[in-house]
Amino acid sequence: MTGADALVAVLAVPVGAAALLALLPGYRAGAWINVAASFLAFLAAAALVVLDRPAPGDLLHVDDLNIVFIVLNTFVGATAATFSAGYIGQELKSGHLTPVNLRFYHAMYQTMMFGMNLALVSNNIGLMWVAIELATLTTVLMVGLYRTHEALEAAWKYFILGSVGIALALFGTILVYMAAQPVLGEGTPAMVWTNLIGAAARFDPAMLNVAFVFLLVGYGTKVGLAPFHAWLPDAHAEGPTPISAVLSGLLLNVALYAVLRFKLLMTANEAALAPGPLMIGLGLLSLVFAAFMLYRRRDIKRLFAYSSIEHMGIIVFAFGIGGPLANFAGLLHMVMHSLTKSAIFFAVGNVAQIKGTQRLADIRGLTQSHPALGWGLVLAVLSIAGMPPSGVFMSEFLIVTTSFARMPLMALILVFGLVLAFGALLLRLTGIAFGEPTGQNAPMQGSLVPLWLHLALVYLIGLHMPQAMVDWFQAVAGVLG
Repeated sequence: MTGADALVAVLAVPVGAAALLALLPGYRAGAWINVAASFLAFLAAAALVVLDRPAPGDLLHVDDLNIVFIVLNTFVGATAATFSAGYIGQELKSGHLTPVNLRFYHAMYQTMMFGMNLALVSNNIGLMWVAIELATLTTVLMVGLYRTHEALEAAWKYFILGSVGIALALFGTILVYMAAQPVLGEGTPAMVWTNLIGAAARFDPAMLNVAFVFLLVGYGTKVGLAPFHAWLPDAHAEGPTPISAVLSGLLLNVALYAVLRFKLLMTANEAALAPGPLMIGLGLLSLVFAAFMLYRRRDIKRLFAYSSIEHMGIIVFAFGIGGPLANFAGLLHMVMHSLTKSAIFFAVGNVAQIKGTQRLADIRGLTQSHPALGWGLVLAVLSIAGMPPSGVFMSEFLIVTTSFARMPLMALILVFGLVLAFGALLLRLTGIAFGEPTGQNAPMQGSLVPLWLHLALVYLIGLHMPQAMVDWFQAVAGVLG
């Protein structure tokens, strides 16, 4: 297999699986095909790390930056599909979903994976926009899968706010094309990323400045940054839990990837606006806002939805600071957040089925009633709260020390938000995990393998980050500038 073959497989496998799943009537076969296709896509993405990379074309390319995103995307997509097989099967048994819903669900899952994969390997800024829009539309449909009033309302809110965001991103993309056109000529060459980054120094800086503001707000809506975040808590709370895991662990990262690409374009033009301060401001706003909102949540999935807003704020803040160490820390935090937050939603999905509710007040004593699940959730929440020896602690430590060295005042705001969020999560965890079990305590049907696999990776990396991974992330941090 060559690198070109692996790149084709990353896109072709989910497309083929989506077409097959749309025709296949049975749930069990559909679930197995969904899992198998997701793991095949991950293997193809992992092959890109070791194989010779294909030369960039007008539509697709692979480089040091996007290969991290594509490997993470396909890995979490595969583990989420594995969790989904048991979780969605239980939803079918309980009558919450019908076989028709499930055929649609599996086909949309692979379509969503195709959209995200395509966005990450696109070498054309227009194609990247289309791919992110495809991923968004499929997740909108999946958020409304239960067809309840609340689920449909959440899907419509997501659709409307997501459409506003993607429209702003489209306008920013058009402005970038207009800035590039006098230099690169009309048509496709002025939309190819590798052409744009090479010629960015000659673009009109005023046009780039306006474009980046639209792009940051547009794609920032997809990232879930405050104050553009309103769709995210509802989408997490009302959609199927595997989709909540994918939203937090993957789709937010895909939008972040788009922001980072355009940040590189801005920094390549010395006369253009510095993107760092805007990203630092939005990152800190998201962190502090979400930290306060964690104290007011009464629904377990909404609680961790706001935690996603908090952590995306931390990541954007780190990339806004820039430089080798901050970029390294931001990249590490993104990976650790994706693994940990998806693990949390794997646990939360099982908890909601066991207890028959998502209300925090009705979830108590999980470590007594379901020890493997309860302690898994404890470790996952301690990790996302930044407790050692998790990988999240390592990345947050690097971000805090870097910000104190370079921006002490901003570092104080950062630490304030982190401490505030830490208190809220520990307060909620005490009630959920410990004490006398209350309410319904049904037997657990879902698999815990994805949860514990993610936790093992997060804590192993926290204890010792392999040198190969350090070298890899350092190379990517250097690309980010």
